[in-house]
Amino acid sequence: MIKMYGIPTCGSIRKAKKYFNDNGTEFEFIDFKKSPVECKKIDEWLKQVSIDKLFNNRGTKYRTLKLKELNLDDAGKREWLCKENLLIKRPVIEYDGKVIVAFDEEEYDKIFKS
Repeated sequence: MIKMYGIPTCGSIRKAKKYFNDNGTEFEFIDFKKSPVECKKIDEWLKQVSIDKLFNNRGTKYRTLKLKELNLDDAGKREWLCKENLLIKRPVIEYDGKVIVAFDEEEYDKIFKS
């Protein structure tokens, strides 16, 4: 089963949901706001993807918190991901033991249509 993590108002989440629905692919959606992701889960993801891929430094929350001014290292980014899930790049998808971050239709086609 595919697990998709994010928030329902995110444009990338909407694209991913549409992609799966259009292709008749079942998935479970986990809303960060209703079910925050714990550090343990973030650490699991970081075993497969880099902190720079998982950490969203382009979003509203990043700008609101003025994190650019802190010049965070990897440990600092991880700490912020643990306390503020909205800094996680979306969607995060768990599928077949893999972690896929962000929406990329071509990549999704390779992974989910093979």
